[in-house]
Amino acid sequence: MGTESREKEISHDEFDPIGTLALIAVYFLILVVMWIVMWYAEFLDGGPTVVG
Repeated sequence: MGTESREKEISHDEFDPIGTLALIAVYFLILVVMWIVMWYAEFLDGGPTVVG
């Protein structure tokens, strides 16, 4: 019967990793939001939190 498989070779120049770029952008956005929250909690929440 027909057991043909269609495979297409792509070169390095044709490879376009949009999904990987989107995942890195989402991780970076999460880190930026976490940094902003920590900065707010440390400096704008009414005083220093380190005692000593």
